[in-house]
Amino acid sequence: MNEEVRSMFPVTENYIYLNHSAVSPLSTRVRDAMIGLVEDVTRNGSANYDDWCRAYEQTRASAARLTGARPHEIAFMRNTSDGISSVANGIEWREGDNVVTCNVEFPANIYPWMRLRAERGIEIKMAGERDGRIDPEELLSLIDARTRVVTISWVQFASGFRSDLARIGRFCRERDIIFVVDAIQGLGGLHLDVERDYVDAFAADAHKYLLGPEGIALLYVSDRVIDRIKPTVVGWTSVKDYEHHLDYDLTYREGAGRFECGTLNTVGVYGLGAAIELFLEYGPEEIEKYLLSLSDYLAERLESKGYGVVSSRLPGEASPVVTCTHEKHSPGMLYRLLQSNNIITAPRAGRLRISPHFYNTREEIDKLIEVLPD
Repeated sequence: MNEEVRSMFPVTENYIYLNHSAVSPLSTRVRDAMIGLVEDVTRNGSANYDDWCRAYEQTRASAARLTGARPHEIAFMRNTSDGISSVANGIEWREGDNVVTCNVEFPANIYPWMRLRAERGIEIKMAGERDGRIDPEELLSLIDARTRVVTISWVQFASGFRSDLARIGRFCRERDIIFVVDAIQGLGGLHLDVERDYVDAFAADAHKYLLGPEGIALLYVSDRVIDRIKPTVVGWTSVKDYEHHLDYDLTYREGAGRFECGTLNTVGVYGLGAAIELFLEYGPEEIEKYLLSLSDYLAERLESKGYGVVSSRLPGEASPVVTCTHEKHSPGMLYRLLQSNNIITAPRAGRLRISPHFYNTREEIDKLIEVLPD
């Protein structure tokens, strides 16, 4: 990627920032969009409310373009947990139903299902991580006649393993099983197409690979399953004619908007909209191609220096996220050493996690390798 992209990320003036799997720095475009809205409200209060409403719909449409969805299938939520919980809680479960997932999911995609196990008698069946991979055959073998949902992270937070969404999703579609994806570690860095990948629902907060602010997330719910997922938190904007305040007509909005129960995080929507427009401008496919090349280079350099790369580099399983170990050096020590050299990474699950984005360069990877001890 060119210098124009790097110039939008002032973080590059102070750090080699390789921690987008945690919290991403904001671009100047995102910053300016959010500051612009704050200034507007400061000076004008709600006088420009119609502009806010247009921004909601523009961002919804941009998110749909980014993911191959339809705008009415996109809702704004507080975070990934909020989105996944909306799906989990809205299904009409029967005791003995089960959910299939894996044993290395981030808690945002475990606790909503665990609550169902405790309160509704739902079974949770988990495939195991082996050598940094989730074997899709093992995952699919857990599905039976009582499976209602398969839920998996597109990219695993502690390994960088990328699941084959289309393979899993097609298997689920053929059996009328709802396929739910935690997309937070992939969306923005990898190209998602909900139709190609047979995704029924996904949730993703903006503050990781989407390069947006915290506290605003996307929830996608396909028209195919929308009537099987009932809103469980309902407010004034959940209904079709929500501007008719005294009609008291509980007819839900078309599509995923019914899960938006009240006033939105408008500053967050402005920031998210600016972030998504950046991806659309440079092209999701081109960004994915660049990041996979960069992370392949990172993995090769790590191995050449004696580090064990945990992340699968197999075609279709590689992602921008690379995790590694060293027989002599702990992840915590490596993290602190890198941070003292203004290189930002993260220790996760006994591994050092390195997660670049599309404004990072091979020269920055070379510097990281130079700092890492033998």
